[in-house]
Amino acid sequence: MPLLHLLLAVAIVAVWGTNFVVIKIALAKLPPLLLATLRFVFAVLPAIFFLPRPAVRWRLLAAYGVLVGAGQFGLMMVAMRADITPGLASLVVQTQVFFTIALSMLLHRERLNVLQALALALAAGGLVVIATHTDAQTTAAGLAMVLAAALCWASGNLVAKAAGPVNMLAFVVWASLFSVPPLLLTSLLLEGPALMRHSLANADAVTWAAVVWQSVGNTLFGYVCWAWLLARHPAAAVSPMALLVPVFGMGTSALVLGEPLQPWKLGAAALVLGGLALNVLGPRWVRRAR
Repeated sequence: MPLLHLLLAVAIVAVWGTNFVVIKIALAKLPPLLLATLRFVFAVLPAIFFLPRPAVRWRLLAAYGVLVGAGQFGLMMVAMRADITPGLASLVVQTQVFFTIALSMLLHRERLNVLQALALALAAGGLVVIATHTDAQTTAAGLAMVLAAALCWASGNLVAKAAGPVNMLAFVVWASLFSVPPLLLTSLLLEGPALMRHSLANADAVTWAAVVWQSVGNTLFGYVCWAWLLARHPAAAVSPMALLVPVFGMGTSALVLGEPLQPWKLGAAALVLGGLALNVLGPRWVRRAR
């Protein structure tokens, strides 16, 4: 991979990783479900007017939008309000890789190979470490919500796979149409119109920049450039870069928000990242050894 392409990949994962801190900053002014709603409103508008609807069934767009919008981001933002730190959220949500494997085994009868089993065991060990160190900043409920968000993300992955080879940016933008209604409804029911109006009226420039950053930075820049790299390089060369997302997430949270990185947290991160790395890179190592 040329150096400029490598730097672009690093920039993408940096955006994705640091976005957990951006979410936490926005949550200081906006309730979580309203924040998630705004994220997908700006993902839809104005991009939907410039991107033709991908040639996939509406039910796939709807399923992806609900799973990733209301499921993944709705749950994660609720958890991040007060029940899990941004650094740990960026780490735990990466377990979507293993949920994707588990769902593929359940639905498509795929078999778990030895490397995947070892990778899963390492990641599970990291989650056990986190679960045994829950406190006021990272609660059991917060950990459960982020794991549920990872499961929704994994389910969304299978929906996207069922859609076949499509323009992923257009797919995400059109699917976001179905993310907004359930998020807006739950925000109205659980957070209330009064809090929503008050939060919007008192949101400052930093808050709005954080909202736009999630939509433009994460969705438009991230997906477009990631798809561009995948179109020009083997997936095996590009996909391992995603392992840096929790590194950026935990590092930025420590630097910007002062999130402590205790030895147990670093150990848990090493186990989860080790499992992810083994799952992504293990097959390449085996092929080289042969």
